[in-house]
Amino acid sequence: MAGVLTETVEPSDLKKFEKIYHEQLYKNDVTPKAQFEYAWCLVRSKYPADIQKGIILLEDLYKTHEEGQRDYLYYLAIGTARLKEYTKALNYVRSFLLIEPGNQQVISLQQTIKKKMEKEGLVGMAMAGGVVLAVGAIVGVGMAIASKVKS
Repeated sequence: MAGVLTETVEPSDLKKFEKIYHEQLYKNDVTPKAQFEYAWCLVRSKYPADIQKGIILLEDLYKTHEEGQRDYLYYLAIGTARLKEYTKALNYVRSFLLIEPGNQQVISLQQTIKKKMEKEGLVGMAMAGGVVLAVGAIVGVGMAIASKVKS
């Protein structure tokens, strides 16, 4: 399941669905299908700005088209997780599981997001600990130099 958070869209797919979406947008007649397919590509982009744009399109669909809500929630969870907005991603997962409690794919996604949170939390704490040690070492060296100067 971790792969779903790292897989990226083929540039040709993104261009294809972007073209369809923009042609319909120009005619002021965007279908939910065209908007979803474009958003689906965007949340799988390697660029955070694209992912954010996809999330906005999916949120709009979620609010206005009831029939695809489970798919919208699933890709909203993926997009927000890819942006490292894990709390928000877990909220989308929980909303999905209210609609379909036993969905193993979404349960697996939930576990993957929680593991990423734990891993990045530990990495963050390790980095903070390293900074504290480095500052402590600098202070220690400074005190040692200061005491030698006084002697």
